[in-house]
Amino acid sequence: MNRQLIQSYIALVAIAIALFTVPVAYTLTDQLRDDTRDSVLREARTMAQLLGQGNPASCEALEQMATAYHDRVELFTTHDEPCAADLPRPARDAALNNALRKGESTTDWGSDFIWGRHLVITVAAHEAGDEDKPVVGAVRIKYDTAKLTSRLWTIWGFRAGLAVAVLAAAAGLGAIVARRLTAPLRQLNDMASKFSDGDLTARSEVTGPVETQTLARTLNQAGERLDTLIASQRIFVADASHQLRTPLTALRLSLDNIADGVDDEFVREDVEQATAEVVRMSRLVNGLLVLARAEAKVTAAEPLPLWDIVEERLAVWRPAADERGVTIALRGSIDGRLLVLASPGALDQVLDNVLSNALEVSPDGATITVRMEPRGDKVVLSVLDEGPGMSDAEKSRAFDRFWRGQGLTGRSGSGLGLAVVKQLITDDGGTVALKDAPGGGLCVAISLRASTRSGG
Repeated sequence: MNRQLIQSYIALVAIAIALFTVPVAYTLTDQLRDDTRDSVLREARTMAQLLGQGNPASCEALEQMATAYHDRVELFTTHDEPCAADLPRPARDAALNNALRKGESTTDWGSDFIWGRHLVITVAAHEAGDEDKPVVGAVRIKYDTAKLTSRLWTIWGFRAGLAVAVLAAAAGLGAIVARRLTAPLRQLNDMASKFSDGDLTARSEVTGPVETQTLARTLNQAGERLDTLIASQRIFVADASHQLRTPLTALRLSLDNIADGVDDEFVREDVEQATAEVVRMSRLVNGLLVLARAEAKVTAAEPLPLWDIVEERLAVWRPAADERGVTIALRGSIDGRLLVLASPGALDQVLDNVLSNALEVSPDGATITVRMEPRGDKVVLSVLDEGPGMSDAEKSRAFDRFWRGQGLTGRSGSGLGLAVVKQLITDDGGTVALKDAPGGGLCVAISLRASTRSGG
């Protein structure tokens, strides 16, 4: 929008300059032509009078005047003893014949466009300088227009330079004006960008024209309303999830007691299926509770020791992996004192979700590799499994809430694990991506911000 305003402003200034400057330049050019023609014509007529008088004094004066034109004066006379015999004689042409026969003057600029190299004026000379007497000759002056052309370039060049300077000043002034006019719109755009990033607390200053102020108030009110509604929704989800945990736990205990006291295999199978569904529902409730707390962002990111957190979570998961014969290997080239910026407890939940998924899809005897690598101001934490991996279509949807794949995790998972991972990581300024692991399987690559402060 700034560019369009500046371009419009410059266009208006350019039109104004053209409407004012070009006519003035054309007027000055015509005036220059007329003044030059009148001056040369006046001198040609004076020479013609001197030629017509034909006495020695007149001829001497004629020669002196012709000397100023540097051999650009030509004479034609019908006298037996021509006046100023040292001056050149013109060739017979239409202009000369017109002067000798009709006594008329002829002006030739040498070009239809402004003028040529010479201005040629032919004037008839009458006997004794009296126009009522017969024509006795003609005077022709060839005026060099080089100086005239130089003055023409000065006229147009000065105005062109002035126009460029005015346009440059107009461009600078237009940029300042455009930025001031669009400043409220940029503030509204920044507010909308923050909304799209999930920051519903963003507000815009109510400044600028009346229309912009009205729009800013409307957006601010909409932001407050949305913030209130979403906050209420998060509170509801968190409260509902918290309230559901107790009855689900009680229901699972009851099902376990029923299973212990039942001898019928068919009833036991039904109870086990019901227990599995209760377990899955418990995971879903826990996931909703974690997600609601993550969206609420009740804690700020702080420097945490990545190596210690990873080792602690791997120690928790290794017994479950050992039961399946799965090896969890830790690889990394980072310093154990390296700190990353994360909310307390967030990395623990992230690793639990990622390792749980990796363990479920890993075949017996497989290896889960956890790797840490520093990359500039980032630290990349990667978890690689040897499972079936994901297609590109599955990767594009894996972070959607309640989406479950077709693999092992799709049957028993809640569909919130990776959604929770993404929410926790992005809230702390990091990123998470799914890639194909070398040799098959899935790689979950988590990029975390490195802290400038080192751990002790």
